[in-house]
Amino acid sequence: MTLSETSASRFYTAAIDISNNKIDSVRFVDVATLKNIQNDTFTALKLLPEHAADPESIRFNRKTKMLVWSSEGDKALRSGRMVYQNPWIYEMDLQGHFKDSFLIPANLLMYKGDSGARENDALEGISYTPDHKHLWASMEGSTYEDGPLASATYANAPVRFTKFDSKAKTAVAQYGYLLDAIATAPVPASAFSINGVSENLYIGNNKFLVLERSFSTGFPSCVIKIYLADFSKSTDVSKIKSLYQNKQYIPATKTLLFNLTTLDRHIDNVEGITIGPMLPNGRQSLVVIADNNFNKLEKQQLFLFEIIP
Repeated sequence: MTLSETSASRFYTAAIDISNNKIDSVRFVDVATLKNIQNDTFTALKLLPEHAADPESIRFNRKTKMLVWSSEGDKALRSGRMVYQNPWIYEMDLQGHFKDSFLIPANLLMYKGDSGARENDALEGISYTPDHKHLWASMEGSTYEDGPLASATYANAPVRFTKFDSKAKTAVAQYGYLLDAIATAPVPASAFSINGVSENLYIGNNKFLVLERSFSTGFPSCVIKIYLADFSKSTDVSKIKSLYQNKQYIPATKTLLFNLTTLDRHIDNVEGITIGPMLPNGRQSLVVIADNNFNKLEKQQLFLFEIIP
């Protein structure tokens, strides 16, 4: 999945060969273009930004044999004009043809001024429950109403996880998740930095594996943390306008499972997580992937982990 600046947005099918508990090779076996409601391709960002897509997450529905994918939307100055594009979640067939769309709650949409979703902090991650009755979508960062974004000195910025009815394609609840502070202050202090939810993976019983990705200018690596988030006792916040001003709710609990920094190697822009095949010892594997944004300065990385109960 990619936001393409020079050509139509597309998605790839890859085969990941695992041998002796290691990733042996990655083979790209197919590519298809994403289609809009008119079943036409999404134009390149540089050509018609209003008609481009910003794909972030893609999941397969084993029941319907369909794919579902999210686009983060847009709220930025493009080619000399402001573009306002709402985030979306589309259902498509395996060839990329549009089939249906989910109704995104009003508090996650893009608006003029300081309200709704922020640019580059909107819908980011999606995952199905095992029975595919529900699809969960996570925001990358806080909406304007939900307060400031995470910073090196501000932790617990709330982001919303939205639970959708997969058949009706409408939201049935929202829940709060609190972010860590940005891992390191940027250099210089006024430079770009971010921490947000880059992906979620539902693992059962209202529990998720959540990727938090922190990046600060002046540091080559990202800080990627895998959390176990439990929403079992969380309260529905869909009727709460501001999770910053109104803190009378119970957010998800979170437990740090792994910080990729401890691998003592360069860690790039990790944005994907999925369950992998069973390992020879009978334990489940976990596959994590980085998005290099087609940037020569960024690394394409795949990580293979063993899940230890």
